[in-house]
Amino acid sequence: MIGRLTGIVAECTPGSVLLDVGGVGYFLQIPLGTFYSLREGDGGPVMLHVYTHVREDALLLFGFAGADERRTFERLIGISGVGPRTALAVLSGIGVQELERAVREGDREQIEKIPGIGRKTAERVILELRDRLDRDSRPRRGRAGSVTGAPPSYDPRAGGIRSDAVAALEHLGYSRDAAARAVDGAIGSLADTATIEAVLRAALRGLVR
Repeated sequence: MIGRLTGIVAECTPGSVLLDVGGVGYFLQIPLGTFYSLREGDGGPVMLHVYTHVREDALLLFGFAGADERRTFERLIGISGVGPRTALAVLSGIGVQELERAVREGDREQIEKIPGIGRKTAERVILELRDRLDRDSRPRRGRAGSVTGAPPSYDPRAGGIRSDAVAALEHLGYSRDAAARAVDGAIGSLADTATIEAVLRAALRGLVR
């Protein structure tokens, strides 16, 4: 089982990263929080926390900038009805801290807005995570401690910020129409020089809040 990897980012998109580790390229699926962290890097080595998901037909790697993201991902996929794709959508849509707030406050509607999560699954997420959060009082490490740098290898303007942002949201499970409306609203509210990170953050705020 692979627990972490340190290397240089060869390619990075909102949903995945290709990490060069000693000449071997590892393809990892990532949440948007990790994508943002990688984009803020300076080209140096990157350390990602890794969850190895083994299936009969595939071995999938999921990368996270912080140990808190990986820990939350593992807890989510341990809940009936929540698979890896849905767990990534949760982390991308509301993040670790907002998820913890929703769980502690019993905010089912907030969690239901994530693609792939219905009412019953949202209720299970709240019930199963609440007890664990109450028991886990350990301080979390910030993302800055995990990501030490990454090259700006992803150029959102190559395919257009709008199309790339819409594709990223579709990958998370949002319908194309909903993604396009959210992205158009985000672009309209931001400056012309807005980055894809800013567009995605604004679009997700409109989708899940």
